[in-house]
Amino acid sequence: MSNRSSRTLLTFPVLFGLAVLALLIVCVVFADLIYPGNPWRMVARPNLPPLSPGFPAGTDMLGRDLAAGLVHGSRATLAVAFSVVAFAVGFGTAVGLAAGYLGELVDESLMRVTEFFQTIPGFLLTIMIVAILSPTRWTVILAITLISWPPIVRVVRAEVLSLRRLDWVRAARVSGLSHIRIALLHVLPNVLPQIVVQASLLLASAIMIESGISFLGFGSRDAVSWGFLLGSGRTAFNVNWWLSTLPGIAIFLTVLAFNLLGDGLERWLDPKRSGRSGT
Repeated sequence: MSNRSSRTLLTFPVLFGLAVLALLIVCVVFADLIYPGNPWRMVARPNLPPLSPGFPAGTDMLGRDLAAGLVHGSRATLAVAFSVVAFAVGFGTAVGLAAGYLGELVDESLMRVTEFFQTIPGFLLTIMIVAILSPTRWTVILAITLISWPPIVRVVRAEVLSLRRLDWVRAARVSGLSHIRIALLHVLPNVLPQIVVQASLLLASAIMIESGISFLGFGSRDAVSWGFLLGSGRTAFNVNWWLSTLPGIAIFLTVLAFNLLGDGLERWLDPKRSGRSGT
């Protein structure tokens, strides 16, 4: 098969991921228009099954609309995930850039700290932090960020170590440019493609961890989230299977979409894998 046909096949998963993400964006932006009011309020008879008139996802044990919870839950879940990615990518990129560019002493010091955080069981650490502190949205974001930045550091450091040996970086040093300017304006732009790929994969991981925390009852009570819906319905699964199944499907499709998008970005940005290395 030619490179053209293999690239065409790779588009289908990416398009599926983009379609799921487009639907999520609609839910996040227009949640208040699609289901106005508080998603916690009781609006109908309890335990209505899916596809009931006016309630496509059914209702829970208290008569709350599950579809409203899913739509508003997308906003809460993605808000945590994107906040985690913003902080983890920002901090991890800065540490990785410093470790890879500023020499062996800085590299050794920063990587020992990074390895320390990687040796701690990540999910256990997040639960401990949220349990010790108050279970607010910002506490959850902080806890997940603490275990999310080390992989970013390793990716950025590896890329910077390979770039700093190139002739154009040496020429920039000889020309008198400062280390900060070389690192930020010349080295960092060449690392951005890998950072974008890692960010898309980190979004999927953050959603999984946030859902796990909320499932166990340690999540924020400020807003409904998919993990909370998943956990609240597990006790009645034998009777009301949809209460846990539908939030679980939402989490699965969202995580799958971000992973497919990350894989597509990696193939597109890597000339060797995408067939764009050309003659």
